[in-house]
Amino acid sequence: MIPYERQETILQILSKQELLKIDELQKLIPDVSISTLRRDLKELEKSNKIEYLFGGAVKLSENNGEVSMRKKVDLNREKKDVIARIAASQIHDGETVYIDSGSTCSLLLREIVSKKITIYTTSTSVFNISQEISAQIILTGGSYNPLISSLSGPLTEECLQMLYFDKSFIGVNGIDIEKGVTTPNISEATKKKLIKSHSRATYLMCDSTKFHKFSNIKAFDLKDVYVVSDKFDKSINTVSDIITDRKK
Repeated sequence: MIPYERQETILQILSKQELLKIDELQKLIPDVSISTLRRDLKELEKSNKIEYLFGGAVKLSENNGEVSMRKKVDLNREKKDVIARIAASQIHDGETVYIDSGSTCSLLLREIVSKKITIYTTSTSVFNISQEISAQIILTGGSYNPLISSLSGPLTEECLQMLYFDKSFIGVNGIDIEKGVTTPNISEATKKKLIKSHSRATYLMCDSTKFHKFSNIKAFDLKDVYVVSDKFDKSINTVSDIITDRKK
């Protein structure tokens, strides 16, 4: 495995085990030597994705860019519910839309499946929907990332290259005027960039805790997009229109 693949594997293991000693972690990925594992852990620590604990154990950092979907949905839940409702109001019968992976996007899916629309998505959270469905839902193929309930990679990109959308709703890890829209996963960044280029209108699902924050991989610039959020921000609104239910 290349370093990126090894480090993604480490993060996925820690998202399930929460706390592990280094020798225990090495047993779960036996093809990786202990010296290589230590180097990867140091890189992850530098990027603030893991923390070393007393006694030689490691765990995911509280500020890690990718935490499990279950934990993400619970974080800032009230804000995400508001954003999902606002975004749903932008979608009308007869439209073809793309819904990204991510906790807020998973809540949006539940809000819109009763509409007479066509939904393309890379979010496997769609399998958790139990209410009556009127929409036509198409799930793309691709490599499955259980940590964020998402499909991505070459197969996903090949499928998306053939598609165009009236509106796309994209999950983000952070937005910044200078650094743009970012994510900690290169496959997700590539996918988001492709989706934006194939959409008449692009909406970023972004709660206010992600304003002026950035991860390590840029997807695209913060322009020619709408930001759906729980709060208004004057500086971000200078480059992108913010849609919120609150007064400025």
